[in-house]
Amino acid sequence: MEPKTETVTPLHGGEDGGYRAPPHNFEAEMALLGAILANNRAYERVADFLRPEHFADATHGRIFEVAARLIEQGQIADPITLRNFFEQDGHLAEIGGAEYLSRLAGSVVTFINAEDYGRTIFDRHLRRELIELADDVANRAYGFDVDENAVDQIESAEECLFRLAETGLVEGGFKTFRVALTEAVTMAEAAYKRDTLVTGVPSGFTEIDRMLGGLHPSELLVLAGRPSMGKTALATNIAFHAAKSYRERRGESGETEIEDGAVVGFFSLEMSSEEVATRILAEAAEVSSHAIRRGDIHKDDFPKFVQASQTLSSIPFFIDDAPALTVSALRTRARRLKRQHNLSLIIVDYLQLMRPSAGTRPENRVQEISEITRSLKAIAKELAVPVLALSQLSRAVEQREDKRPLLSDLRESGAIEQDADVVMFIYREEYYLERLQPEAGSEKHTAWQEKMDRVHNIAEIIIAKQRHGPVGTVKLFFDPTFTKFSDLAESDRLPDARL
Repeated sequence: MEPKTETVTPLHGGEDGGYRAPPHNFEAEMALLGAILANNRAYERVADFLRPEHFADATHGRIFEVAARLIEQGQIADPITLRNFFEQDGHLAEIGGAEYLSRLAGSVVTFINAEDYGRTIFDRHLRRELIELADDVANRAYGFDVDENAVDQIESAEECLFRLAETGLVEGGFKTFRVALTEAVTMAEAAYKRDTLVTGVPSGFTEIDRMLGGLHPSELLVLAGRPSMGKTALATNIAFHAAKSYRERRGESGETEIEDGAVVGFFSLEMSSEEVATRILAEAAEVSSHAIRRGDIHKDDFPKFVQASQTLSSIPFFIDDAPALTVSALRTRARRLKRQHNLSLIIVDYLQLMRPSAGTRPENRVQEISEITRSLKAIAKELAVPVLALSQLSRAVEQREDKRPLLSDLRESGAIEQDADVVMFIYREEYYLERLQPEAGSEKHTAWQEKMDRVHNIAEIIIAKQRHGPVGTVKLFFDPTFTKFSDLAESDRLPDARL
């Protein structure tokens, strides 16, 4: 139970707007410290969420810190063992010296309420932090910084609130294996009911889904490649298929559950929202994106064009084309979309164009990319959605005879490989071969043409890392006219219809 006495009384007025003491509860702090010193097991009840800095009285925080250090080292923390640490402590001397520790321990009857005392202390800490944040927001709003406009201040305030909310997540800890096992069986049952063996968001490509099992919540997937390989095209294809397939249902307890597909948040740092929409429209209507931009649309294409536009207007696909987006801004916007529209897939195009959170100053580009990838992984876990991030590859690929990418080619940081759950490369041999065309009519030209015929319109998706599954290569058909990927037709069947 929470102690009845609250020392949050307004001083010098209060009711009429005078000074008010910051929220605190010294009685709860004393009761908790006394419980810990009387029985060290009381510390176990608050160790998960309480820290020395959460105490309003700094001396109480120091007593808690020393006691916690001793307990975690397997030693006993009581007034006798703590006396040596505080005999020379001037702050403790002001409230009774080392004898104060004995009074704390002697005044406790039971430690049953230790967790309640800890939560009371933590609650007052959060309230003080909120007040400090509010003051900071107000002061920054009054000031005029040429490098920070009002929108930047709003995003910064939201980021601070998010971090404060994270510190408030005192629930958690261990799950029993029974609970974890039930969740795993439920996930497998959902895949079984789909008849596709896909437990995550379907990519729309049979062989990729077979190897990955879909794009799984809380995972960071990286799709990397050299320029002109088709990274953005493949990402928009996956996003379009996921949004087009979106279906939801009511769960047994009445909450909305996603049955298939995903609500897509597409962060396009390279192209405008109109360019992304044009690519998806070209794929859906099978009309050249170049023709759409020029307005060169044949009369026969108009029915397909209109029908595709009507279909696309109703799918849950959201595009954010803000340039040089910071990680904190992406997190804020993703959380808002999650709250408003049940966001279930994030795509970032592309990783190297992002900036680290405001206020952080990485020493070099490698540390900067490392921070971005760690943050994207954290966003995936926090929102329980897959994050598909596109990435550039270094020029080292171009120096090799075999230009198929390797994990070592990931540009600027090994942290991409480390933090990602899945790393995929996209490689089109046709792109390189067509730039090596020999003189027509020569023997070399005949051999070159044979190679071109073998790789014409074929893209390789190389799954180089998968934390929970196999690695390997998947071949897809790529139509550059419509910037569209599709399953490659095997000798005994036709490609699956996508539209």
